[in-house]
Amino acid sequence: MAEHDLASMQALLARQKAANIQAGAPSAEKRIEWLDRCIGLLIDHRKAIEDALNDDFGARSPEATAFTDVAGSIGPLAHAKANLKKWMKAQRRPTSPALLGLFGAKAEVRYQPKGVVGVISPWNFPVNLTFAPLAGILAAGNRVMIKPSEYTPATSALMASMFGGAFSEEEIAVITGGPEVGQAFAGLAFDHLIFTGATGIARHVMKAAAENLTPLTLELGGKSPVIIGKSADLPTAAARIMNGKTLNAGQICLAPDYVLTPKESLEAFVAEATGAVRRMFPTLKDNPDYTAIIAQRHYDRIMGYIDDARAKGARVVEIKPQGEDLAQQEHRKIAPTLIIDPTDDMKVMQEEIFGPVLPVKTYHGVDEAIAYVNAHDRPLGLYYFGDDAAEREKVLAGTTSGGVTVNDVIFHIAQEELPFGGVGPSGMGSYHGHDGFLEFSHKKSIYTQLKKDIGPLLQMRPPYGPGIRKYLDGAIKR
Repeated sequence: MAEHDLASMQALLARQKAANIQAGAPSAEKRIEWLDRCIGLLIDHRKAIEDALNDDFGARSPEATAFTDVAGSIGPLAHAKANLKKWMKAQRRPTSPALLGLFGAKAEVRYQPKGVVGVISPWNFPVNLTFAPLAGILAAGNRVMIKPSEYTPATSALMASMFGGAFSEEEIAVITGGPEVGQAFAGLAFDHLIFTGATGIARHVMKAAAENLTPLTLELGGKSPVIIGKSADLPTAAARIMNGKTLNAGQICLAPDYVLTPKESLEAFVAEATGAVRRMFPTLKDNPDYTAIIAQRHYDRIMGYIDDARAKGARVVEIKPQGEDLAQQEHRKIAPTLIIDPTDDMKVMQEEIFGPVLPVKTYHGVDEAIAYVNAHDRPLGLYYFGDDAAEREKVLAGTTSGGVTVNDVIFHIAQEELPFGGVGPSGMGSYHGHDGFLEFSHKKSIYTQLKKDIGPLLQMRPPYGPGIRKYLDGAIKR
């Protein structure tokens, strides 16, 4: 498949912008048709998507792909389809001052498509993190250009073929290519751009977008902490944490990055976490349910975290139920690994892990755990386990994160009517459900004045007299 150059991308963008202006805001029926086409693509190409992602990762189970990338994409699209007519309705607002409204003035907000939205999607869930944003983008009536990741070439080529067979390039177009193409794509004069990926890359995307003052949604990541309270059901907590950590081998922006547990619960947590992994994955090496690392560079990076922690004195617990030797293997699998009592000089505590490695730190009181979280960048997610309502509220009020799941991990991303997004280094803007429609819409303020001038309007014009002075005396007071 030929890559696009800057000139061809600019020409394609110009065609989409021209089509947007010529056709105007699409009807609700047209938007529903677009969403239906996307749902049909996912259903019709399920097997091809499963095969492509298995090829790209080296080992990824069809069930995991069907759950996260196929079903996980249909849900947002179907939700948008069911609700977009309600979302599209203009919203009346009170006038200021209210007196104007009594005489017939009107204030309202109308939701207008922004125009052409650029989507830069990542490699970890390449289908879901392309189609899920499309739910809000298409519901809002926009046209789309998509740049999928070069790390998943089979899946990116498949998506180009899928969209190419169901949409005109003036509706949805897929741009394939490497980092140079991605950088040029980020510099196009989109009406909005959404990027999902690493914080380091996001800085370059934001810099490129700044040249055109392109509005941005950045869905990034960071080190999402787990705080285990003293009241937590430890077996359940450990099972849910390890499920979240091993899903896609931890290659998830919302994966639990490290655990803060009461000191007295440390060994019990290690035992429960080990048992949970054994139950989910009796074997690792040839188990299709256990996902491989996407690329050698990332495999080396994650193994480097483990080696660095071990060299600096951490206790390392590799969870290998059958004691398999993963050094010689066809794919890049890394066993679920606990790093016990890590120190902050270890790389594993300084960078987002994005792999099946889980540092476990201890604390004496919850204030200590909260202080540790607050001493670091604000994360995309935070997870609290426990039944102590006062402690839970203390954690929720005392920390800032993009979102929170209580008594589980990751699950807040699956709630269609909760905005999903980060804060600071973990992202900006949010989407999902109604919030996605709003994110990709221009909220146009419209005020309609009275047909005839009345006294309050006339007194605001020169020559100024007693009327305006009386108004000002009333407005400027405590």
